[in-house]
Amino acid sequence: MRFLRDREKFRVSVIGLGHVGSCVALALAHRGVDVVGVDTDTALVEELGRGHCRFQEPDLADLLTRCRGLPTLRFSSNHSAISSTDVVIVVVGTPVDESGTFVDTQLRDACKEMSRHLRRGQLLVFKSTVPPGTTRDLVIPLLESGGLTCGEDFGVAFSPERLSQGAALRELTTLPVVVGGADPHSVEAAEAFWRTALGVETTSCSSLETAEMIKIASNWWIDHNLALANELALVCSRFGVDTLEVVAATNSLPKGEGNVNILLPSVGVGGSCLTKDPWMLWSTAREHGVELSTVTTSRGVNDGMPGHAARMTVGAVESLGRTPSTAKVAVLGLAFKNDTGDLRATPVARMVRDLRDLGVEVALHDPLVEEADAERVFGLPLCPSVEDAVRDADCLAVTAWHKEFSSIDFAELKRYTSSRCAVMDGRAYFSRETIGQLESLGYTYLGIGR
Repeated sequence: MRFLRDREKFRVSVIGLGHVGSCVALALAHRGVDVVGVDTDTALVEELGRGHCRFQEPDLADLLTRCRGLPTLRFSSNHSAISSTDVVIVVVGTPVDESGTFVDTQLRDACKEMSRHLRRGQLLVFKSTVPPGTTRDLVIPLLESGGLTCGEDFGVAFSPERLSQGAALRELTTLPVVVGGADPHSVEAAEAFWRTALGVETTSCSSLETAEMIKIASNWWIDHNLALANELALVCSRFGVDTLEVVAATNSLPKGEGNVNILLPSVGVGGSCLTKDPWMLWSTAREHGVELSTVTTSRGVNDGMPGHAARMTVGAVESLGRTPSTAKVAVLGLAFKNDTGDLRATPVARMVRDLRDLGVEVALHDPLVEEADAERVFGLPLCPSVEDAVRDADCLAVTAWHKEFSSIDFAELKRYTSSRCAVMDGRAYFSRETIGQLESLGYTYLGIGR
């Protein structure tokens, strides 16, 4: 069956209104697509319906405001809403447990619900990251339990979510979309949908499993690359070498179709994808008799960086004559990356925990983080301003360098800090000129791999 034949307008349902699902739904609605967003979280559905956005993504709240009230956008907690749509996009959570094993509860429940409301001619596009084989072996049988047949009555495609937190809305309409399908007609229909609905290029795959593997391979590579950068930083610091200088020169070397591309070291790796997707593949590979040693190595390196940053910070205050139990550290920037307030798996939380376990007083400030989120993740209140956070601090730990911090006057902050104060650069990547200025003001500078 040829799905979505000759269609230029689509009615779309988005199952799962988390960070990615909300971005997809609103981006489509903004482009004039008739969209219904579906989620079992009734509080989330109610929030979106009244125009409140709980997700920290640039421009997403504004986009919700612009789209709210449009006849092309509505939200529901009832899966029956998918029956009136041509395309169903599934973006539910796919976590892993402590052993790294994929927990399929949300995906399984969504498929069971969808099987009750599918109709002939629909195309289902899955975006949630899953181990290879999941769509064919788990998803399709569950969908067919409702009585319709994949490939004959409805189409199934897999288009992995590949968006970066902080740039999701831009990347939705610029990044090529990968498409794998259960059959050629599903691939053809999915490519036509993405090109028409979002105006993006598409890359077709030979199978569902190929498309599933592409997302995991991407995050595996990023995590592995960051582990290399972090270990490079550890050894560079032992030799008094600036890792950033090494990386910049190394990355000028042509290799293959591009250049060597070592990423930058930091306080650690966070976010919902890089910290789980490699483990998802590791566990699945192990079930199939393949041991992936680079996953365990990379994860171990990256998970160790918050502790390293905490030890560096304590060492700095001790060199200034303070003991951990009498020291105060102001942590500026709590998110897992710059220019976002997202605290999902942020490595800063582990660093703060280690500092507090050593008896250090910690003050937190991040202009992009909600007070309730900080309390939940860190167990500490936010300081309302940089000045409040650094008052009497012996070290300023810059663990996320947001644009909002670019106006910080470190000379002015000396009025508030201890007379002898260090600056720990966890993700600001200050230039040598800036480092010189900090030292001329009386700060002791230390950075990861600097």
